[in-house]
Amino acid sequence: MVNFQVVEQIEKILDQILQSGVHELDLLRQLYLFRAGMPFIELAEACTVENGTIQRLAPEREELYILHAQNAIREGRVMKFVPASGAATRMFKSLLAVLASDDDLSWALLKNRANKQSDYKFTLHFLQNIRSFAFFGSLSDSLRRDGYSIDDCLRDENFRLVLQYIVEECGLGYAQLPKGLIEFHAYEHGEVRTAFAEHLIEALDYTADRHGCARVHFTVSPEYIERVKVHLSVLQEEFRHHHYRLDIQLSEQKNSTNTIAVTPENEPFLTDDGLHFRPAGHGALLENLNDLAADIAILKNIDNVVPDRLKPITYRYKRVLCGLLVELQEQIFLYLREMEKREYSLPELLSVAQFAKERLCIDSLANKQYRITHEFQQMLFDILNRPLRVCGMVKNVGEPGGGPFVVRKSDTSTSLQIVESAQIDLSHPHQKAIFESSTHFNPVDIVCGLRNYKGEQFNLHNFRDDETGFISVKSSNGRELKALELPGLWNGSMAHWNTVFVEVPSATFHPVKTIRL
Repeated sequence: MVNFQVVEQIEKILDQILQSGVHELDLLRQLYLFRAGMPFIELAEACTVENGTIQRLAPEREELYILHAQNAIREGRVMKFVPASGAATRMFKSLLAVLASDDDLSWALLKNRANKQSDYKFTLHFLQNIRSFAFFGSLSDSLRRDGYSIDDCLRDENFRLVLQYIVEECGLGYAQLPKGLIEFHAYEHGEVRTAFAEHLIEALDYTADRHGCARVHFTVSPEYIERVKVHLSVLQEEFRHHHYRLDIQLSEQKNSTNTIAVTPENEPFLTDDGLHFRPAGHGALLENLNDLAADIAILKNIDNVVPDRLKPITYRYKRVLCGLLVELQEQIFLYLREMEKREYSLPELLSVAQFAKERLCIDSLANKQYRITHEFQQMLFDILNRPLRVCGMVKNVGEPGGGPFVVRKSDTSTSLQIVESAQIDLSHPHQKAIFESSTHFNPVDIVCGLRNYKGEQFNLHNFRDDETGFISVKSSNGRELKALELPGLWNGSMAHWNTVFVEVPSATFHPVKTIRL
């Protein structure tokens, strides 16, 4: 007897797979990874200035790189790529936690709880300084439209209403908005700027070509894209009024990059709607970067924007990183074009290998013995013919997140990688010691060379390490599940790129992970 309920469920699941855009082979591979687990990365050592894996540039070299960058910028080779998909929930998590309580919020209660609970301590500090936040004017206007006065609310200790008008849809709705729409900075002359606005102003400095056109690409979540379009349209008109030209592009994270969720037993997680798919983290944005059709892309997170007083140093080091990439590309492309034309002699090949070691920290070639010269040449050619990234690194002052490390591969060779703690077996004392010895932090300040020596776009999928994703434990409607994140955009997704690390001043790194003054 045929169980038609089972048949109907199978048909529903098959139709859902087709509609999801996730390829069947990708789906099977994801299920395999849940069962097999993700292998840990083996750290060889931390990247430092002392061991030469992080460059500390002399001022005269910086000036030379700035000149290289200015030429590339004028030629229209440079654009900015900003992942702007994430919601601002984390920024307001303490306010949300306090609002979730049944407490009758008052100064007395907040002060009493602040000694014991960090969320109350944060909320107390926030309310004491609320007039200093960039969005205070918008908050006041939002309350006034509904007949409330911000001054009365603060005087009468009606703090619950004030917090609700910040995070909930009745007011600003900031906890549900993308970070790019949050008002980040207020200036003395009364101007208030969102993160989107600050990124556009930055782009005008270090991506504007000889015609004055600056190009910026934002990735945006589908549920926010219409609001973002409206906001960017208003900003674009304001810039046009001041005779600035902006080419603003938007893309959404593709549904085809979603990954399947599984039960704790690694079986597909089923709901009434069938299979449960989830967004696969910022590694999914490799698709967007691959579609960019750009030459040089400056990658920077949406929440890492500086106020005007810090912009000059930010502008300088964007150009320094870009110029270094351009210089390296010129030499690499010269080698590749020549090797394509003719067979190099062994001394010439050893010279190329020395360049790879000194400038790109590729140390696995110079000391190898090759009987067949053309095999050595082909290996050198393949190693140099890859996407290139120059990554700014700031001194580590306790920020959470990844850092620069020398990673040992399965063939015992090494490469420079940006590594997150979740990729490392921290139960292994030696690996933990290396991780904790890191002197620098990854601020996601990366200049990417996306074209090869012929001017053709690299297929970035060919340079991703698929075994460097993450498996995390989540929940859905009270049920535990396991989620798979694709290799991170600047971690495993760029694992097989050629990489250069450069120390940059900490003043260039100004992230807004939580609301602050």
